[in-house]
Amino acid sequence: MPSRSAGVEYPGRAVIEAYLQELWLEKGLSSNSQAAYRRDLKTFAAWLAPRGRDLLAAERGDLLAYLNYRLRQRLSAASTARMLSCLRGFYRFQLREERIEVDPTLQVDSPKQGRPLPKVLTEEEVERLLEAPDPQDPIGFRDRVMLELLYACGLRVSELVGLQLPELNLRQGLVRVTGKGGKERLVPLGEEAHGWLMHYLRQGRALLLGDPASEVLFPSQRGAQMTRQTFWYRIKHYAQLAGITKPLSPHTLRHAFATHLLNHGADLRVVQLLLGHSDLSTTQIYTHIAQQRLQSLHQAHHPRG
Repeated sequence: MPSRSAGVEYPGRAVIEAYLQELWLEKGLSSNSQAAYRRDLKTFAAWLAPRGRDLLAAERGDLLAYLNYRLRQRLSAASTARMLSCLRGFYRFQLREERIEVDPTLQVDSPKQGRPLPKVLTEEEVERLLEAPDPQDPIGFRDRVMLELLYACGLRVSELVGLQLPELNLRQGLVRVTGKGGKERLVPLGEEAHGWLMHYLRQGRALLLGDPASEVLFPSQRGAQMTRQTFWYRIKHYAQLAGITKPLSPHTLRHAFATHLLNHGADLRVVQLLLGHSDLSTTQIYTHIAQQRLQSLHQAHHPRG
């Protein structure tokens, strides 16, 4: 079910929540996607309210004025493009349901944005990050195994914290991952991560469990499923301990997984399957990073570089 903002009133609440309900029924959006849609729609509704408009009365001029406002606020082109995509879907639905007569997003162009290359850790930096947690401490032991799995399997942080025991096949060395849109994929663990995981299941996990019947693979200190935000704070903590000063993102180890595979000769389509990308073009961004590395190596070591 969609996670509603129960009891909290805001401009456009009824129409927004009705739309999210329909989206959940039609597409099965994750709670994270629902929250992002709700945030974008609420923000636009709140901007319209002082101007005597509501979401269903907005016109193309309102959209253009809102885009101009975001530009003055120096909000990124990426976040504005995502917001506009959300509004397009919202108004197409309202038009289909005959609640409006004209889609105000028609002939409104998305802001142009370059596609930034993700910041990638070197293999040496990844090793330092993996070795930062203290495996003698139950929390550190859990975190070490989580980092090993994140890097070995190229998981999203949300996929990692949501892993359940039945999704492991230790005999075959595989993990079944449920990604975006509920799509499942099988990912090999790799020898190193497999070893750490076996050790953790034998000795470490039980020390963290408040509920012995729980199937959460990586419980929090309270024995419940960890949040993405909590684990991300843990990664930043270990990066600091490891002396890594590069800007990190929740996908840091996922980016490193893909880039390092390509650097060592992996096929792009294999990487696409491992990452769970539905479109190969999404994966191709990593080839640019690998090419940059090859160019820098050539310049550094070739006599005519």
